[in-house]
Amino acid sequence: MASFNYTGRNANGSQVKDSIEAANIDTAAEKIFKKGITPISIVADKSGDTSVGSTDIFELFNNGRVSLEELIIFCRQMYALMRSGVPILRAINGMVESANSATLKKALTDIGKQLEGGYTFSSALNHHPKIFDHLFVSLVHVGENTGQIDLSFLKLTSYLERELDTRKRIKAALRYPSMVVIALIAAMVILNIFVIPTFANMFSRLGAELPLPTQFIIASSNLFINYWHYMLLGVVLIFLMINQSLKSKQGRYQWDRRKIKIPIIGSIIERSILARFSHSFAIVLKAGVPMTTGLTLVAEAVDNTYMQDKISAMRQSIESGESLLRSSVASNLFTPLVLQMVAVGEETGRVDELLAEVGDYYEREVDYDLATLTARIEPLLLVVVAVMVLILALGIFTPMWDMASAMQG
Repeated sequence: MASFNYTGRNANGSQVKDSIEAANIDTAAEKIFKKGITPISIVADKSGDTSVGSTDIFELFNNGRVSLEELIIFCRQMYALMRSGVPILRAINGMVESANSATLKKALTDIGKQLEGGYTFSSALNHHPKIFDHLFVSLVHVGENTGQIDLSFLKLTSYLERELDTRKRIKAALRYPSMVVIALIAAMVILNIFVIPTFANMFSRLGAELPLPTQFIIASSNLFINYWHYMLLGVVLIFLMINQSLKSKQGRYQWDRRKIKIPIIGSIIERSILARFSHSFAIVLKAGVPMTTGLTLVAEAVDNTYMQDKISAMRQSIESGESLLRSSVASNLFTPLVLQMVAVGEETGRVDELLAEVGDYYEREVDYDLATLTARIEPLLLVVVAVMVLILALGIFTPMWDMASAMQG
């Protein structure tokens, strides 16, 4: 937070000069008023600015975020402290000492100062959106209002652990295919630079007529050797263009829409998002958040703009008087089996419980797909390797066979 020097007058009319830390000048003014002082002037203090230190460099690399593991530990510890009746401010100050992440430690220090300044816990968390998203803050806010903030942290712990487990399973399933692809790329580079040019020189000295596969691999090798810098520049430019496109709203939307239609892995991504949506929606409904507000929060939690659009359409449909079932059918997001579960949930008044079942159903499907993902990708990788080996063998050995036949003749 920034530091501000202010001049004001207290209730007795005496002039007061002091400094205060706040996120911005408006927040500083609000804090000064809460002290019973009417500010006359508020000026940002520049003297405290220092060059970028190690913590700031760390934040540049992690973009001001903390890992899921750190958030899970934070939620577990907060649940234990709240369950034991420890005051929030004392709990946060204690967490500052035990936090391993410099980013989280800095955020908790700021949150502690805001709590001392009279802010509610959820408002203080909301000042750090890169660490605590809207769903996180909303559940804490509901816990504050109902006096069950310990249960809010218990639900958040369960949600974040499930999210972390899903991410780990996806990474594990993609590890083998990724290694194979990297090995193929490395093999192509080595062949083009060291192997093929040797055979090309030998064939050119012999002056034999080369078959089409040999001409192809020699041409690809020459292209790689002579124009590798242009190819590298092209790859960098394409990467930057894609990165820039993903930063735009339209580009992000198109990518989020297309990635769930990618063969083999697209359905896994879609069902993983739907599992997250179902569990998140169940958590906010069980916490007492209204359905339309819950859909707004969950739409931001799914981290997919295309899905956000669909969920926002569901919210608008419910606001116009439609039931959850009808809006779910119109969204085209769910299978008939899931829609039946939603219908039963509405009829029995147990929507949150049935949504949790829906989330478990999607997670079981994702688990099965991830377990069989490697088996489905392996044949494609084998075909690619076989084609490469075939082209290389034909390109190198066919001329040698032709020359051997000519010599024997």
